[in-house]
Amino acid sequence: MKRYERLEQIRRMDPYEDASEIYRLSSAYEFPWDFARALELALYRTYAVPSIGRLLAETAEFTGRPQKRYDDTALLLDAIVEHGFDSEQGRTSVRRINRMHRSYDISNDDMRYVLCTFVVTPKRWIDSYGWRRMSRHETVASAVHYRTLGRYMGIKDIPGSYEEFEACLDAYERAHFAWDEGARRVSDATLDLMASWYPGVLAPLLRTGTLALLDEPLLRAFRYPAPSPAVRALVRRAVRLRGRTVRLMPPRNTPHHARQNREIKGYPNGYRLAELGTRPVPGVRGCPVRHLDTPVAE
Repeated sequence: MKRYERLEQIRRMDPYEDASEIYRLSSAYEFPWDFARALELALYRTYAVPSIGRLLAETAEFTGRPQKRYDDTALLLDAIVEHGFDSEQGRTSVRRINRMHRSYDISNDDMRYVLCTFVVTPKRWIDSYGWRRMSRHETVASAVHYRTLGRYMGIKDIPGSYEEFEACLDAYERAHFAWDEGARRVSDATLDLMASWYPGVLAPLLRTGTLALLDEPLLRAFRYPAPSPAVRALVRRAVRLRGRTVRLMPPRNTPHHARQNREIKGYPNGYRLAELGTRPVPGVRGCPVRHLDTPVAE
């Protein structure tokens, strides 16, 4: 297979009817490393919304056991990508995601914003750092894929196109990004987790490098000192160079999914999708008494 042959395959597909298959080809074959980094950043962005970051701090999931929370999120979302919404694995993942979220008082606006980050952040990352930019087919398919996920999650007023997702994300961040002490603890725990994946001597460099990839609104919301222009330019140039190097390599012949990522460390002996995630206890760590509109079984 030639370097751009899979892109031509994607362009022959229907970005609406074949949306999830296009998304799978893009994320598992064309840009697996980039999607992993971009979705990490997508989730990280959400902490800067105080209502989200504060809740995550209250649950202690990201501060008390960040590796498990990272693993479970990545594995549940990617099982849907790998197997499809209509598969047993996809249905199990959606059920687990819904049961966890229904245990907390999360507004529809916050849920919709998180969904927007999954659509917008990967495109922005790949267009800046990938070995090529995302095609229009891939962009449309990503929006359709996450619209489908949003419907399964019961989210209302989901944007109808990539451009609407992008406008929704930008407007929500302008209105809601702000300082919160609990959110900062979640952010620090996440940065520490990322640094823990590499030899300890590299931790300060990795933290600085991660901060250099963040935009000004994120840095301000968490009150991190901005890296120097030289450091920021060096880090971003290095990530772009990685993308250019990948462009010269043979295309991937086998898919790479989240369960194969070296960053997934919590399940050396395997896992069952139905057992992933949290099982909140009402009244404990941010979990309210059961909502009146939520069935007892949930």
